[in-house]
Amino acid sequence: MPIVREFTLPDLGEGLTGAEVVRWLVEVGEVIAVDQPVVEVETAKAVVEVPCPYGGVVTARFGEEGEERLVGQPLVTVAVSPEPGTDVPDPQPERPLVGYGVAEGGKGARRRRLGATAVAASAAAAPAVAPAVAPAVVAAPAVVPVISPLVRKLAREHAVDLGSLTGSGPDGLIMRADVNRAIETAAVPVAAPAVPSSPDSVPLRGLRRTVAEKLTRSHHEIPAATCWVDADATELLAIRAQMNQADAPKVSLLALLARICVAALARYPELNTSVDLDANGAPAAIRRHPAVHLGFAAQSDRGLVVPVVRDAQQLTTEQLGAELGRLTAAARSGSLTPAELTGGTFTLNNYGVFGVDGSTPILNHPEAAMLGVGRIIAKPWVHEGRLAVRQVTQLSFTFDHRVCDGGTAGGFLRFVADCLERPGMLLRQV
Repeated sequence: MPIVREFTLPDLGEGLTGAEVVRWLVEVGEVIAVDQPVVEVETAKAVVEVPCPYGGVVTARFGEEGEERLVGQPLVTVAVSPEPGTDVPDPQPERPLVGYGVAEGGKGARRRRLGATAVAASAAAAPAVAPAVAPAVVAAPAVVPVISPLVRKLAREHAVDLGSLTGSGPDGLIMRADVNRAIETAAVPVAAPAVPSSPDSVPLRGLRRTVAEKLTRSHHEIPAATCWVDADATELLAIRAQMNQADAPKVSLLALLARICVAALARYPELNTSVDLDANGAPAAIRRHPAVHLGFAAQSDRGLVVPVVRDAQQLTTEQLGAELGRLTAAARSGSLTPAELTGGTFTLNNYGVFGVDGSTPILNHPEAAMLGVGRIIAKPWVHEGRLAVRQVTQLSFTFDHRVCDGGTAGGFLRFVADCLERPGMLLRQV
């Protein structure tokens, strides 16, 4: 006889106590495998998929999309059928959410729908052990004859209720054409309301809310200043072209900029710092960080994130490039862990990829400095006493004026510009 197991939201780590349900990956009545992701949640640090340690039939889901769930609250219940002669496993051990990603039984895993008899049997077993949180439980619905996950995805994206459709396929199977007809019917224009509608209000949640809080705190707490300089990057681009002629992984421009930042921070360590406050919120001490944990701005579907390269001072340029590439790919796929988004000591912002020349960014609290690099474009430039067309970029440097004065900030920025213009200077730092 199946035994129903309750899977609760695991310990999230990084001091996080809850998460918002973004998207359910399974349906009630669906057969799942051990460690198959069942729900996608958004914490204050990242969006992650949560795998369930039980295999069996999903008998209930807890929490609607957009609802906050706390650590220890139930996510799903699963009817587990023990093998003959074996003991039923104990309830799931507590384990942190940090590092959860797509397992082998993830989004691409085959999912099977039970027949009506099996669903009825599993649903009948559920009430005896299901938790008494009736309002939050999603009851087992009647079996909707849909096999294709693409049809389910299309219906979910256009808010089509599959239970309201009559399938045109064999045995009433709902086909893609049925969903498309429902979408077209819903898209028929209606008369505009007589009274103008109120503006949409988008709540700040999860990662977006955390970013907003950090930027607000940085703006109010840190007396920031910014200085600029134009630099001739022609020689740096030439050096990169030479490096990439070798039969080895290509070196990105971002990796070279990261190497320059590490070298500059070795010369100006007072910029790899943060300010500690006393009980009254007043500056009390400047904390110097022994390691360079280099954050860099990366664009994702959910907005701007700042992944962190740990101990960047210990990595070669090639290793820096590999780690930057890995974190960038994770940002685009939404699989960054909370640990990969925290603990930075200095940020590199290559906003030139957006086609802009300059910026005065807000510091990434509690860091004390940020280097911005604009687009590299051909400009007229005086080179060796003659006018020439050179590849020029604008560098901007924003810093916390509590940790240094303009002389230190200017020295840092000038050193960075010199390394761009004469990359051979980096050899003195290797």
